Amino acid sequence: MKNIAQMQMNAIDTFLAIAATGSFHGAAQELNITQTTVSARIKVLEAELSMSLFERGPGGTRLSAAGQQFRPYAEQMQQTWRFVRSGAVNALEERISLRLGAQLSIWDGLLVDLAIWLEEQKGKLPFTLNYDHALNMAEAVAQQLLDLVIVSEVPQATRLRVEDLPPEELVLVSDQALSLGDIQDRARQLLFINLDFGRQYDLSLQRVIPKGSRQHIVLGNASMGLRYLHRRGGMGYFPYSMVAQLLQAGSLQIITDAPPIFLDCKALYHPETVAMAQIEDALEGLHGLRGSAAA
Repeated sequence: MKNIAQMQMNAIDTFLAIAATGSFHGAAQELNITQTTVSARIKVLEAELSMSLFERGPGGTRLSAAGQQFRPYAEQMQQTWRFVRSGAVNALEERISLRLGAQLSIWDGLLVDLAIWLEEQKGKLPFTLNYDHALNMAEAVAQQLLDLVIVSEVPQATRLRVEDLPPEELVLVSDQALSLGDIQDRARQLLFINLDFGRQYDLSLQRVIPKGSRQHIVLGNASMGLRYLHRRGGMGYFPYSMVAQLLQAGSLQIITDAPPIFLDCKALYHPETVAMAQIEDALEGLHGLRGSAAA
């Protein structure tokens, strides 16, 4: 079993080396193996996954669409395998062996608060917090790369367990005093900080500021977006919890009459997980933390 696992990880390492170097030859040099071995490992991996991971051409080797989707999972498996091989797993007696993740960057802070809550209330720390928002969180749980994730959107007909948490309230803020009428009249002159919060957010936003009428920049990370707004100026929808102190200090203003946007907040986990006791602890913490934020 150990040899099979090592062979699979060798293939993962080889896949990531090709992705990083852009060629089979470069991967062979980096891993100090022959190019024939590189080709053989990738052939086996592609056969096991039933997909082509690379596109080969005169310009070099690049990831296929399937390879691009597979890459974050491969990186996660590599990270976990290195942790186990390092011997650090022997120190997990003082940890809850949970791997936690969040779909949206606005919940990075919630993951940190949950880790601290678990340490203070349960006396143990989670194994890891996942910050890769490009990862499909539901798929990561289904494939047992992560144990518990916080999401806004749940796949249809999913077999995962869903726990409803209090929704996230987003408020429209600006660096200057404005009303909803002002921004609707001057939308093309005011920069809108558009964050990647998913379909539910996009539909709600469209009803407030139609897409074709606004000048906007798209940012994938809420903390980056807030810093951009604070430094450059403009407007954007942000979680109230993120902007509360800036509002109190007068650095930002809530745009008058602009309706809030509420994002669903849900926890997903596998129904047959062996970490059910630890997940129940984490859910207790999440309900308490989200309840405090909502209040």
